[in-house]
Amino acid sequence: MSEKPIVVIGAGIVGVSTAIWLRRMGKEVVVVDRGEVGMGTSYGNGGVLASCGMVPVTSPGLGRKGPVLLFDREFPLFLRWTYLPKLALWLRKYMSHANDADTRRIAKGLTVITGDSVEQHEALARGTSAENWLQQGDYTFAYKDREAFEADAYTWGLRKEAGFTPEIIEGAAVQEYEPSLGSATKLLAVMKGHGHIRAPGAYVQALAEVLKEEGGEVQQAEVKDFELVNGRIRAVLTDQGRMECETAVVTTGVWSKPLMKKLGLNVPLESERGYHVVFKNPSQTLRQPLMIAAGKFVATPMEDGLRCAGIVEFGGLKAGPSKAPLEFLYRKVKENFPDLTYSEAEEWQGHRPAPADSLPLIGEINGTGVFAGFGHHHIGLTGGPKTGRILAELIAEKGSNQDLSAFDPQRFA
Repeated sequence: MSEKPIVVIGAGIVGVSTAIWLRRMGKEVVVVDRGEVGMGTSYGNGGVLASCGMVPVTSPGLGRKGPVLLFDREFPLFLRWTYLPKLALWLRKYMSHANDADTRRIAKGLTVITGDSVEQHEALARGTSAENWLQQGDYTFAYKDREAFEADAYTWGLRKEAGFTPEIIEGAAVQEYEPSLGSATKLLAVMKGHGHIRAPGAYVQALAEVLKEEGGEVQQAEVKDFELVNGRIRAVLTDQGRMECETAVVTTGVWSKPLMKKLGLNVPLESERGYHVVFKNPSQTLRQPLMIAAGKFVATPMEDGLRCAGIVEFGGLKAGPSKAPLEFLYRKVKENFPDLTYSEAEEWQGHRPAPADSLPLIGEINGTGVFAGFGHHHIGLTGGPKTGRILAELIAEKGSNQDLSAFDPQRFA
């Protein structure tokens, strides 16, 4: 290499997207990850390119309802109570945003990342083998009835302000649109112009191959620390040795927090534990992804079966999967797809990176030459390519015509 490479730490959708755009801007780049490409959080998501998914969980009233929901058997919120003392400070900050002004501010910021998701994925993958995993189509929200839909009026109002207005289907037309749904679903809110990925892990792996074909590198190693000289990055220190670089990008999701501490930045970042079940060889499949509003999970037709993904559980990074969230998911799938049969079910549990204000960290950290690109909460797959493009433009000093102040990594200092 004629110049020191840019080291991208993390081989999920954000890291690989960043690396591809850097290569296309003429930069030498190496992606480093302690695990396999695309097999972390990027592997287990619901697969939806949710352009309209810009409304945060912390909507008005959550502070009042939250404690009650923890004990509601019909709501997908779970807590490992032994973890509560460690969670308390983050949770207080998180819940402080459950008001109208903050919700609107956060939604406006997230729209920058999510609003043109399909176009950004197409720009990243067009003309490559990765493009085969992209599927355009509807993203449909399934409701028990009109009353349940109208109970979400606040969220739909924010989506409308961002340019997302659904087509409403009711009555017998619901099952005509999606025959797999049982009679319990009486209203659909259909969002056009969305899409999904038929196998998120395979998609990210295909993008990594695109990166290598375009001259980038992928290495397996765990980054432990940064070497700074006069406040600027000179190398990353890994368990496989020292790697010199002119710039580093941290895209390791919830595992980014310890690396930020090395740079003096204490980020209020927690794991929001998510679950999925893949029903193999299903007797029914879906025409498009469905968000089941009552269970807050998405059902997506994928290459290896029907994937049902969702759930919010707080319990940290170390504990294994819990039984209750999976039991909830199986029960809600049965309620909504009563005729579904399958050969086997594959279970998974992973970690969404949840900042206290629901906004990702994107940008340079204290003039060090180390850039943040993590904290995407529920929109990692949706917003990964756009985030990567923004980071590449910042690093290549091409500038950005968008207001990125909402994502300032120093905002928690």
